[in-house]
Amino acid sequence: MSSIGAVRASNAAFEHSRDQPPIAIFVGGTSGVGQGMAEVFARNTHGRSHIILVGRNCTGAEKILAQLPNPDPGHFSREFLYCDLTHLKNVQALTQDILSKYPKINYLVITAGFMALGGRNETQEGNDRKLAVHYYSRWKLIHDLIPALKRAKAGGEHASVMSVLAAGKGGAIDVIHRMDDLAVKDGYWMMKLSLLAPTYNDLMLESFAEIEPSLPFIHSYPGFVRTTIMATSPSWLFRTISTALFTLTRPFSVSMEESGQYMWNGIYNVATTPGAWRTGYNGEDIGKTRYFGDENQRQKLWEHTKEVMARSLGANAPPK
Repeated sequence: MSSIGAVRASNAAFEHSRDQPPIAIFVGGTSGVGQGMAEVFARNTHGRSHIILVGRNCTGAEKILAQLPNPDPGHFSREFLYCDLTHLKNVQALTQDILSKYPKINYLVITAGFMALGGRNETQEGNDRKLAVHYYSRWKLIHDLIPALKRAKAGGEHASVMSVLAAGKGGAIDVIHRMDDLAVKDGYWMMKLSLLAPTYNDLMLESFAEIEPSLPFIHSYPGFVRTTIMATSPSWLFRTISTALFTLTRPFSVSMEESGQYMWNGIYNVATTPGAWRTGYNGEDIGKTRYFGDENQRQKLWEHTKEVMARSLGANAPPK
């Protein structure tokens, strides 16, 4: 395992195109791992990059963006785009907005999280909010923005997709639940979702890697990171115990900056070739460690997801 100092130095030495400033989208970038990754990216590019933060915290985004290095405001943009990821129609409006402004994208980083107790909590579109944030919205974001990522890659630039969730921490769908209820409408509980969503992400990224073989698609696990996700959770229990847990986990947790460095290590130095990747909290390749799923399950999940998109988006759903 490389030391954080070695990782920082390696990341700082990574070179992007001097003619084309890289464009990075951080979905969930207004706090936590996403914030750490955005700040590291801005420093490593010396501010010569376009950075778009997506989330719900406008005030937090403005503070983050104001502190980023920005050598030439006329050529390097900083932007916040509001989006509630629990609704797929919002995600579709977001991707249309992004594509209208940025015809090419170098990095799509999705770190948005949803931590809450209780049962299934459906949106007006009929989807569970936690599953929408941890899976359905990620599928929609990647699906819609692939053309812009391909354009960057075709131009000889770096381009990658990273979904930060819990690679290596999932479970077998047919053991935990049932293949005929991938939306988890029956027998819903938080721990079940926490095991299913990582497996869904693994299978999703494998499918996208097969469809678009020119890009790396990375599912990463950041480990214990000192963030505010529990303190800002809608669950009163998580908010109540957040301070105690923050203190207890501090000896084996990392800061947002350190996590950001390790996640970029995974992008810059590990997942350097096209395909589906799984990386750990140091950005290391974890291969098939605690991997669950097969070709049949991957296909069924894809079909289920297309059905969810059709129901949620109606006439604007992606073609089957």
